[in-house]
Amino acid sequence: DIANAPNNPHPGKIFNRPGGPDNYKGLQIDYRGSDVTAQTFLAVLTANASAVARKGNGKVINSGPNDRVFVFYSDHGAPGVLGMPSDEFLYADQLHKAIKHKRQNNGFKEMVLYIEACESGSMFDGLLERYVSVLGVTASNQYESSWGTYCPRWPPQPSPSPGPAPDMGMGTCLGDLFSVAWMENADTSDLTAETLHTQFQLVRDR
Repeated sequence: DIANAPNNPHPGKIFNRPGGPDNYKGLQIDYRGSDVTAQTFLAVLTANASAVARKGNGKVINSGPNDRVFVFYSDHGAPGVLGMPSDEFLYADQLHKAIKHKRQNNGFKEMVLYIEACESGSMFDGLLERYVSVLGVTASNQYESSWGTYCPRWPPQPSPSPGPAPDMGMGTCLGDLFSVAWMENADTSDLTAETLHTQFQLVRDR
């Protein structure tokens, strides 16, 4: 829980851009701490409520054949794996097994996965082609790192608005480049008109 981590200079608050709002305020968290594991993620994705009955609030993605499912993941990664705050990694074959299971059980009409992690392209490279109506978009290909943004500058500069500037005692980058790019695009675009392909091009070219 980064909001209440002892090294957060703004306890109970999270910012992902200079001068931005507190993104933690009013946030409803379904799972936290040691409950956030690969097995919890897979159970939520596949609507396996019994597997998370004693974790968090027990919510799962109980979607049906007419639903569009969006998944955003952000953490560390390496070839073929995604990190988790607790317990073991999430492996590419586990993710695809879960997607296949959900599709075979009419769990979605279309699925989009945005993955923010180093080497995140390896989670889909050569694996996704056999699926229909599933789109995977990653921060990096299977060989490269993903990068932070809104990182501390030197010398410090004043913030143009009430929220903290990245160099006002934060001591860290406020976001990741891919994540910040697509979220800021979503904040300023008409998402009833902009296509995923358009957003992909804008984020790639940023």
